[in-house]
Amino acid sequence: MMPTRTVTADERLAMPPDRHSGHHPLALIVIAAAQLMVMLDLTIVNIALPAMQRELHFSTTNLTWVIDAYVLVFGGLLLFGGRTGDLFGRRQMFIVGIALFTVASLAGGLATTQALLIAARAVQGAGAAIASPTALALVATTFKEGAERNRAMAVYAAMSAAGGAMGLLVGGILVEVSSWRWVMFVNVPIGVAVLALTPLALPRGRGTRGRLDISGALAVSAGMALLVYGLVRAPSSGWANPGTIVSFALAAVLLAAFVAIERASQQPLLPLAFLRDRNKAGGYAVMLLLGAAMLSLIFFLTQFMQDVLHYTPITAGAAYLPIPFSVATTGLAVARLVRRVGTRPFLILGPALVTVGLAWVSGVNASSDYMRIFGPLVVVGVGMGLSFVPLTLNAVASVRRHESGLASALLNSSQQIGGSLGLAALVTVSTMVSHDQVQRRLAAGLGPGSISQLHAITAAASVHGYEVAFRIGASAAGLAVLLAVLLLRQTHPVEDAVQPGPGAA
Repeated sequence: MMPTRTVTADERLAMPPDRHSGHHPLALIVIAAAQLMVMLDLTIVNIALPAMQRELHFSTTNLTWVIDAYVLVFGGLLLFGGRTGDLFGRRQMFIVGIALFTVASLAGGLATTQALLIAARAVQGAGAAIASPTALALVATTFKEGAERNRAMAVYAAMSAAGGAMGLLVGGILVEVSSWRWVMFVNVPIGVAVLALTPLALPRGRGTRGRLDISGALAVSAGMALLVYGLVRAPSSGWANPGTIVSFALAAVLLAAFVAIERASQQPLLPLAFLRDRNKAGGYAVMLLLGAAMLSLIFFLTQFMQDVLHYTPITAGAAYLPIPFSVATTGLAVARLVRRVGTRPFLILGPALVTVGLAWVSGVNASSDYMRIFGPLVVVGVGMGLSFVPLTLNAVASVRRHESGLASALLNSSQQIGGSLGLAALVTVSTMVSHDQVQRRLAAGLGPGSISQLHAITAAASVHGYEVAFRIGASAAGLAVLLAVLLLRQTHPVEDAVQPGPGAA
């Protein structure tokens, strides 16, 4: 193997000895279980939202924070979490992240007020932000270059993609047979098992010298939080409301401050030079847009199936099974093919199929049967399966091993920030479209049977809002195709990677 550049002796000394000679199957099980648990929580709560709303008396606006608190903190702190693994040791920070996530899950299940539940979800997001990029970095540094690492990446990517869809099925079962609290409690035994096996499965490693860019982390996290807050409050408070305007203004100031801090810092949270690599910057942008499209699909389609088609939570969750099945089978096939054909073809075809699937599902209506949903879900699942493995390999190729946590965190950050911003923006658009349609229809007068007619008008308006959200999601995926064509070069991950395999040093 010929690396694209030479790794200096100083860099080799800085690299923690993460390579592990044995226990690879157990290491992969531990990493996959942790990633599955983290990704389950992106969606498992969606199915439980109606039950949470009834028991804790959430308003519709506040209810969105049960989702956004997790996704926003997760995405906002991913760079920070990935950097902690590089500095303090990946196994050590992996344990910290999983422990924090597990404790927060227990607290969330016991929550008796809205504030406690939202706070628990935010702490879950912080734990996930430490564990997830560290897990991906452990894959990159534990498994040998080539087929072994590609298979491990395929499993990791499959857990990332399938976890979101599986969360809906698991959540539906738990809500229907027990209560919404078990969508939180279910993480506790998984987290305890992962913590018990980690010392046996993963190499200890050691960190590198450096410091955490705390000011940068606070600026970007607070800026993203205010941006999402402004998007969430705009439908109810109005775009011209002083609170909405102040939220957007402060978000712009803090995000600009983040860029300034990173430029001035000697050890920045996000080295801006990282984004000068066209291939990597393009990959992050594609992941951001796919994250927005995917999370929005799951959020709105879940509401549609339960509120319009009147599916039970279990039925709605089971309806998503084509996605994890398609992602898993396609991802494994891509892992075998990517060494021969490179990443670029998959990174064009994958987002293109996601675009087709979202455009297809935008035609659903109150009389649609499941087969009208099944086809789009299969197409979207195949598209995501084609995309995740090449994007993951693209993120960790050609980076020094002590920067793999940062590279992993950037990819995950792109997905989660895209998901949080995309969901907030599309909820805003969908709500405004639905409200506008209701007002226009009410202006014509209800006439006899007005109560039942009002319900029908409201349901039709909601469906129209979902359709608009799906079409915008399809546009986001279509933009990902365009960026892949314009920015991504043909690469073969094994040839591009610089991390030496066992004995290669």
